[in-house]
Amino acid sequence: MRKSFDSLVGLVEQQLGQDPLSGDLFVFRSRRGDRLKLLYWDADGLAIWYKRLEEGTFVFPAADGERVQVGAHGLAIRPAELAMLLDGIDLNGVKRRQRYQRPPASAGS
Repeated sequence: MRKSFDSLVGLVEQQLGQDPLSGDLFVFRSRRGDRLKLLYWDADGLAIWYKRLEEGTFVFPAADGERVQVGAHGLAIRPAELAMLLDGIDLNGVKRRQRYQRPPASAGS
């Protein structure tokens, strides 16, 4: 959790293969699991949000059929899932009901 802007940007680019200026929110968890850092581009500069729990840990969800793996160490989650994670809900026990998803656009059209 010692990393700041430039080091976190490097992790996003090298480990996740993503653009840190895309507007996506990138979440980093400490080894002990009691701290989180969120890195995001805020229209005119990078911003970091940091949280340390007094008790308990943040539990990241496991990669499965619903969650898309990003790079070697990343996982894409929905905004609602991030809100639950920040609120202390273990996403591994949450069951999402089936919903319609639009198929991805083909490259030729």
